[in-house]
Amino acid sequence: MSVLLSYRKATIEDLAFLLQLRKASMTKHLEAAGLFLSDKEHLERIKEHFNDSQLILLNNKAIGLLKLGIMQERLHIRQFQLLPKYQGKGIGYQVLKSLITKARKRNLPITLNVLLANPAKALYQRVGFKIIGQNELEYQMCYRH
Repeated sequence: MSVLLSYRKATIEDLAFLLQLRKASMTKHLEAAGLFLSDKEHLERIKEHFNDSQLILLNNKAIGLLKLGIMQERLHIRQFQLLPKYQGKGIGYQVLKSLITKARKRNLPITLNVLLANPAKALYQRVGFKIIGQNELEYQMCYRH
């Protein structure tokens, strides 16, 4: 089922939401990888490449984040998070399919890194991402059309 999503550029006023989102969607996966982050450390990660941050909106309500780096040779998903109550409802799939359309128009691959124990890896594989590398914390994945 397709839902109507929209996006808007994140602003400094969104930092409280972005911190809550990151903690709700990532803490258990980070801790499973042995990473126990303070709010300050979460905020540093949120602020990294902040200009690439787009809020994912459902009925004009913020439900997630897509931080997308657009480079000459690829699109890179820096961060992709949905509030837990919106996970497993096809929204992540829809966001990724729209990114694939964008990448095809630009004739670019899409890359991302995902923590080893993060179940989002299955979603990425379902839409066609392949594992191209791995380190002690995460898989490197790529979608080529």
